[in-house]
Amino acid sequence: MNENELFEFADFDETKSEHIAAPRYSYWGSVWKTFFRDRFTVFVSILLLFLICFAMIQPMISGYDPLVAPNVNNPSMRLQAPSAQYIFGTDNVGNSVFDAVWAGTRNSIIVSFVCTFINMVIGIAVGAVWGFSKRLDRIMIEVYNVLSNIPYLLLAMILQYILGAGFKPLIITMCCTDWIFVAYFIRTQVMIIRDREYNLASKCLGTSTGTMITKNILPYLISVIMTYISRTIPSYISAEVFLSYMGLGLGAKNASLGKLISQYTSYMNSYPHMFWIPVFILALISISLYIVGQKLSDAADPRTHM
Repeated sequence: MNENELFEFADFDETKSEHIAAPRYSYWGSVWKTFFRDRFTVFVSILLLFLICFAMIQPMISGYDPLVAPNVNNPSMRLQAPSAQYIFGTDNVGNSVFDAVWAGTRNSIIVSFVCTFINMVIGIAVGAVWGFSKRLDRIMIEVYNVLSNIPYLLLAMILQYILGAGFKPLIITMCCTDWIFVAYFIRTQVMIIRDREYNLASKCLGTSTGTMITKNILPYLISVIMTYISRTIPSYISAEVFLSYMGLGLGAKNASLGKLISQYTSYMNSYPHMFWIPVFILALISISLYIVGQKLSDAADPRTHM
């Protein structure tokens, strides 16, 4: 038996020395895998998605208009109990409470999501730079001290009286100062991790501040930002409901959960379903948003990925 039959020469490949014998890791793949691992989270997510989609679609089908009361002159159509025709009954002017509740829910969701998006974009951008710049920090900390000592609801009510009711005035009111609180929160988080070893090493290698913020710091804060958002969206819904309850907010031209609750408060004893149904829908959406946000925040933490 010759040498060629006894031995088989292996091919030499330099790239194989760089191969890491570890399973492939996808951050967002692991996030969603962790998120959907809990059945309760999946149930709440499906429920929330259904509520949001239904609130967006149902008012377009019903054509509900808070300024129109087609059955106001027909006493038999007013203050009806829940039935197959009117699932939530009718109100004092003969309108379907079901249509009114979902129209108000749609507007509350739209306002809360738009305000959250605007405040988070501005707040994260300003806060990330604020946490790095000592010169900007001296200016912004004074601005924050002034705005944080002004009661938010008082300022919102004053601005609503000045700007009037409606979507745009309400969004301006809820965004004019709230971004500073997001920015301060992000600034604090950035200051905690900006001087860690890997950031100091990046700085020594000549990495720009913008690259360090977008590549080294903000991805690390995803779970923290998710937690903040999970608290912010329900708070904006509550703020819109409160302002509408006080006669401000979206005004008479637009349906609102706060306005419905305010109108139906006088019927709490005689027709309790008119008051408690919008309150229940408000609580259900707010709690579901909070739970989903918290679970998504936990899933976004790489330490929970197995």
